[in-house]
Amino acid sequence: MNHSPRIRTVLGCTLLVAALGAGLTACGSSGHPLSAKPYDAASQISFSGPVGSKKADPDKPLEVTAQGDEGRITDVTATDALGRYVAGELSADGRRWHTTSPLAADAQYTVRVSTEDEDGAPGRKVLNFETGKPSKEKSLKVTFGPDGGKYGVGQPITAELNKAVKDEKARAIVERALKVESKPAADGGSWYWVDSKTLHYRPKEYWPAHATITAHSNLKGIKVTDTLWGGESKPLTITTGDRVEAVTDAGSHSMTVYRNGEAINEIPVTTGKPGFETRNGVKVVLGKEYYVRMRGTSIGISEGSSDSYDLPVYYATRVTWSGEYVHAAPWSTGSQGYANVSHGCTGMSTDNAAWFFDTVREGDIVKVVNSYGEEMDPFGNGFGDWNVSWKKWGEGSALSTTGKPDPVRQARLSPEV
Repeated sequence: MNHSPRIRTVLGCTLLVAALGAGLTACGSSGHPLSAKPYDAASQISFSGPVGSKKADPDKPLEVTAQGDEGRITDVTATDALGRYVAGELSADGRRWHTTSPLAADAQYTVRVSTEDEDGAPGRKVLNFETGKPSKEKSLKVTFGPDGGKYGVGQPITAELNKAVKDEKARAIVERALKVESKPAADGGSWYWVDSKTLHYRPKEYWPAHATITAHSNLKGIKVTDTLWGGESKPLTITTGDRVEAVTDAGSHSMTVYRNGEAINEIPVTTGKPGFETRNGVKVVLGKEYYVRMRGTSIGISEGSSDSYDLPVYYATRVTWSGEYVHAAPWSTGSQGYANVSHGCTGMSTDNAAWFFDTVREGDIVKVVNSYGEEMDPFGNGFGDWNVSWKKWGEGSALSTTGKPDPVRQARLSPEV
């Protein structure tokens, strides 16, 4: 009797080991169908794609179907060489899978099919094929702007399409494929459809200083409309410098220039006189020209009239396509800081204009306040993008359901002094 507890203990352990052994056998490498090496499921499925060197028509959907009654499809994934997945749907009975989104043109695809037989054993089949190229007439190409380089924090990114896209659904396809990234990250960001061939991109506020901004398109091969497919597009990289802002107060006849939030210069200026008032609002530096010949006739002033002029102008920093500049105006130094006597430009002494010319770069911000002039156009006369509220900017996106893009107003293309 003294040994009976020990005997029971040994027998208990033996039964436990046996039970564990049975469990390991059930879940181990030899007892469960799912643990077996997948068999080749080629004979178990039918594929609607091309065979051999033939290329698939990207307009036609893909379909994988189960053959016979002994098995079913459990999963299908289709991806192209860029890693883009094709959406698809598998029937509840596992008999059929088909694509629910278009294939890309001129792309290489890999389709991975998983099956199981009547005993639950897994099957696999990997299928590879290519899609054909669309004709050049059907290719939608994107050109990003500006040119690569260093810009101010107010520089928008632009995307010019070689063909018009008017349908809202097609615009949404295009917009989803156009990617912009900033390092460090910007505060939000969205595309705005300026017209059927032009998009602008900006964040909620200006870009961060000393950022790297990249833009690229994932549109290649994507079906946009029944007659239009995405084509090749060259990516863009730009960088930003310091945050430079020039704020011109037309009421006090002065310009204050800020670098990274700190005032670095205050300059006496003259702006547009009555009838030629300088536009209010935020503008972006478009370029710099050491010398420009400015004529009154280019903006409709009759030659020989009291307002007529024909002047050589130096250190001219352009802020609109219609001819508004910040420039040297030695003929008006007596009025600078006291009165507005120009024909729309911001004039200053030659020394101050040279300093401004050397300090700013394309993409820097020039803002005018307290002028009796019109508001700066958002589009068509330079980059007035920042005059659009963030809410309204969002309404210009095809991914928004709250509004439509504004029309582009036509700009004059002549200098103003």
